[in-house]
Amino acid sequence: MVATGAITTTEQAVDLLAPSRRQAALMPDLITQARHIAGSVINGWHGRRKRGTGDNFWQFRPYTQGDMLSRIDWRRSARDDHTYMRDREWETAHTIWLWCDPSPSMLYQSRFSPISKQHRALVLTLALAELFSRSGERIAYPDVLPPLLARNGVERLATALTQSGTLAAQPELQSLQRFNELVLISDFLQPADVLNAQLDQIARRGLRAHLIVVADPAEADFPFQGHTEFKDPVSGQILVAGRAQNYAEDYRRLYQAQRDFLRETCTRFGWSFIISQTDKPAAQALTTLHGFLGHNVSVGGGAV
Repeated sequence: MVATGAITTTEQAVDLLAPSRRQAALMPDLITQARHIAGSVINGWHGRRKRGTGDNFWQFRPYTQGDMLSRIDWRRSARDDHTYMRDREWETAHTIWLWCDPSPSMLYQSRFSPISKQHRALVLTLALAELFSRSGERIAYPDVLPPLLARNGVERLATALTQSGTLAAQPELQSLQRFNELVLISDFLQPADVLNAQLDQIARRGLRAHLIVVADPAEADFPFQGHTEFKDPVSGQILVAGRAQNYAEDYRRLYQAQRDFLRETCTRFGWSFIISQTDKPAAQALTTLHGFLGHNVSVGGGAV
């Protein structure tokens, strides 16, 4: 029997992290993978901190003509023959919210992929928590983790996720403030009208979203032939196809239309759009997202 990650309109909350509570090794393993992925891209990943009028120490730097003498750090300067300024960090109310889709369709894994969509989405979420935390950004997760600035952000998020119980099928936006950034990681297989309403709500709140579409290669290519059973992951409804290849052309057209809709919506709102296929390295999505964050613009999306 083949389950294809079928389109669903369910709004109910689904707890996909229950296996992690039954198997204590799951979340540590995901953290290890996330850290490995983060480590492969961290050299090119820079935070957006800079010198300014905050309260927190940022760096020492050599004195240059025109600097205020009151900012000289005499204790540091006394260590050698140079005069050093004590810079403070420019502080902004900048928080990056992460959200990972808990829908049943995320459990899908075809024989063409080594991992499920859920696995990829969770690893990406934790890898982003690691990267943002190490870059000095505040991370948060709607209804799970309030804004947090800490070097151990990935452990804090993983703990919060495993202790949160049932996860909401949609991100709760009440805690998010205007100009916050929201990274949504999902297969985005809901009907266009449902997705449009959700994304429009995010835009009306003045948030800047980054959509990472997680896809199994079988969902994109539809390689099925002959007698095949397709099962809806939510309703359990089964579609039996005597010759599955007869559905391929229409399926690919509808699937591509869904992606085009998401890409056009992101372009209209000035958001970024990224595709992460589960048979390809997760690090590619992180690198692409960092490019969007660094330039603070959307280029309409990319497949990675």
